[in-house]
Amino acid sequence: MPGEQSILKSETLSTEDALQGEFRRRSLALASVAHELKTPLAIMAGYTDLLLSGGVGPLNGRQRKVLQEMRLSGERLQKFVEDFLAFSAIETGKVKINLQVGDVNACLAELCSFWMSQFQDKGVACYFMPSAGLKEFAFDALKVQHIASNLLANALKFTPASGTVWVSVEPFFWERRSDQSRQTQTERRASVQAAHNSVRITVADTGPGVAPEYHQEIFEDFRMLPYPKEVGSGTGLGLAIARRLVQSHGGKIWIESEPGMGSKFSFLLPVSPNHRTG
Repeated sequence: MPGEQSILKSETLSTEDALQGEFRRRSLALASVAHELKTPLAIMAGYTDLLLSGGVGPLNGRQRKVLQEMRLSGERLQKFVEDFLAFSAIETGKVKINLQVGDVNACLAELCSFWMSQFQDKGVACYFMPSAGLKEFAFDALKVQHIASNLLANALKFTPASGTVWVSVEPFFWERRSDQSRQTQTERRASVQAAHNSVRITVADTGPGVAPEYHQEIFEDFRMLPYPKEVGSGTGLGLAIARRLVQSHGGKIWIESEPGMGSKFSFLLPVSPNHRTG
């Protein structure tokens, strides 16, 4: 009956609101704990670096190895804290997109330079391929660097020594469809046209690849794939954060991969407000 349906709909909406409110409260609680960890972690990292530098006396080989392990563990914990804080900020609406006209090639070149030493330490080659002649457009440089940084961290984590990672930028014609549920690989690989309406940024690697059944859920919150323990662990938030930041720009992100064939993560940034979505 109409009256019963209306009551049921109202109850369902009330339950959803309550669940969302509880989720927000938990996100804020996690963020508060993560924030409290930042200062002691920074102090620990500083003391560890001081010891490794020999500033308080010489170290033997075993002591240096222990301290290096401590430093790596501290860096992993700092990454967890940063992920939680970023995720909480996005979920609570505290992240605002600051669009400013800029050079996306320069933005990503700067980021790749920052990451280069980490790739060299692992023995992984990293190449940046800018797009010549690409005109400047409005985007949030810090957010784009955050997105690409999460993808680079993922690529570095899963690409073995002697592997390769490529970061590329290219103009792209994004053929939008009214029925978003019918998006296909053909759309994603649409040919570049003279009047491109977006820019595609891609991070490709020679890692183990991702099975097709995980291509959607890999971007979900706290989703971690069943990789071997030696690969390392994470929060399962890096790609989820990247997806939200891309969507905040009115763009989209996806993966092309097969097991044993490496992975290619791409995201689109509209170059004009007329092509942005909510």
